[in-house]
Amino acid sequence: MRLTLEFGGGLDLLCQSVKVHQVDVTPKVEDGKLTLRDLLSWVRINLIKERPEMFMKGDSVRPGILVLVNDCDWELCGGHDTELEEKDVVVFISTLHGG
Repeated sequence: MRLTLEFGGGLDLLCQSVKVHQVDVTPKVEDGKLTLRDLLSWVRINLIKERPEMFMKGDSVRPGILVLVNDCDWELCGGHDTELEEKDVVVFISTLHGG
């Protein structure tokens, strides 16, 4: 499944300073669906090159990271269980900044 992933608010530093990624992620074999939970696991393994603990806590993003699916807050779309579709755009933005 072809997706666009964008990292903002400094999160791009965890991905070798690349802000936009065009990726192909294989959905689960059982049902052919890809959820945000699956995508987060894929991102941790395939994109995060430094300090994954700054992006994820357990099986979710850390508090303070806004996740948008096609410009809609993931909490309104179904959170971890949000089903992704071909050509979706998923944006991760850190809302936490040092002083």
